[in-house]
Parts: sequence; C-alpha cells; structure tokens
Amino acid sequence: MKVALVTGASSGIGESTADELHKAGYTVYAAARRVQRMEGLAAKGVRVLEMDVTDDDSMVAGVKQIIAESGRIDLLVNNAGYGSYGAFEDVPLSEGKYQFEVNVFGLARLVQLVVPHMRNQKSGRIVNVSSIGGKIYEPLGGWYHSTKFAVEGLSDSLRLELKPFGIDVVVIQPGAIKTEWGGIAVENLLKTSGGGAYANQVKQLSGMFSQVDRGSEPKVIADVIVKAAQARRPRTRYAAGFGARPILFARRVLPDRAFDAMFLGALRRFA
Repeated sequence: MKVALVTGASSGIGESTADELHKAGYTVYAAARRVQRMEGLAAKGVRVLEMDVTDDDSMVAGVKQIIAESGRIDLLVNNAGYGSYGAFEDVPLSEGKYQFEVNVFGLARLVQLVVPHMRNQKSGRIVNVSSIGGKIYEPLGGWYHSTKFAVEGLSDSLRLELKPFGIDVVVIQPGAIKTEWGGIAVENLLKTSGGGAYANQVKQLSGMFSQVDRGSEPKVIADVIVKAAQARRPRTRYAAGFGARPILFARRVLPDRAFDAMFLGALRRFA
C-alpha cells in the first residue's frame, strides 16, 4: 500500500485531499498544527500528525514516525500555506519572512526530508500546491505572490533534479476555492492597510475576495491531486478550480500592460 503525507490537512484542500487519498487506498498521514481539527479524518482511518511547517523538529519527527510505522513515503503533498495581504510598505518585514517560512521554506524542508527515502525506493511523487497566484499578480499581494512564484520555480528545478531517481514533481494551481484562505487574506488586508493611502485598493480587493461563494469546493482540487498522484506519467502542472484556466490563459497571451488593465478593470467593479 502506498504511503502519503499531506500537510495543511486540518481544513480545506488539505483535509479533502487526505480524505480522497484514503478512499483511493493510500495509507495517509494528515499533518497540521491543529490536531483536534482532524478528528473527523482520524475517525475514517487517516493517521494524524501534529506538524508545524515552521518548526524543523516537528517536521523531522513526523517523517521519522512515518518511516518507523510504514517503512516508506511514496507521496508528499505540500499543501500548508496562507495568504498575507497588505500594501508592501505597510507589511512588516517579519511578516514577509513568516510568509516565506510557511509557504516556501516549510515546503522545501519537507522535500529535503522525504527525498532520501524516495531515492532509496527509486520512486516517489512530490505534489506542491501553488496557486494561479504563482503566475499572476495583484496589488497588495506582493509577499504572497512572491512565495508562490518561488514555489513554481523551485518545483521546476526539482523536477529536473529528481527525474534520474524516479521521483516526479507536480505543481497544482488552484483558482478560487471555498476555504478559510480568503477570510484570512481579507483579515490581514484590513488589519494592515484598511486605512490610509491604500484604503480604496483594500476595499476593491477585499470585495473581490468576498466573492468566495463563487469558488469551487475543495474536493475539486483534491480530485486533481489524486489524479496527479496516480497518473503513470503526470503532467507538470494542473490548473483547476473557479477561474483558474481562463485567468492563466489570459496571462499567457496578454502583454503585461494589457493584463494590468484587465485586472484593474475587474477591481473597479468593487469600488
């Protein structure tokens, strides 16, 4: 039986992915800081781990536990992450660093920890949950988009680096999804730049984020992750969820200034 580790599994995409992988026959380790939020998964037979992706000791201990109990790791789903929004001049540098700690360095450290085991097996798959935000950009989202651009570049390099060892690296690019992410992003946005010079942009962007009820259910992304995990020859990227494909298409074909105008025009609807 194949063994999977899913981070950020206490809610949203991570919780749904752990559930769907379990249904698909994987031995699933669901990892998150909030173990009590994973009681539903545990009741279904998913193994839960307390793990903080900003705490090296907890990541090392988690991977050691998986190897001790199951003897292998076949699939790593790096899903843990959040969106920190606010005008760049307003966001403390400490918050920018923490955004990278969660979204990039935690992901990178887990890759470092599981790759030796996958190399020894001569097989494995790493699925990094990025975002359409790894290819596009927004005002007031400089730190968040920087982390997702980093995940995209890191994943591309890893794909080539790990190919000789039978390890695949896949990127998932969700669009708008009904999770806690939007609420957290809006909360950070209002707290950081709700007043002052950027108040109008904050109003527009928070209005756009409030349309989360139009987003796709987390299961849409979970199903794509399971597909990527089981494919004999997975694609390098999977875009899914509300708006993902048309937005990425527009970014590919439009010059920067045209994309800027399109995005700012969309924002003005929420003025």
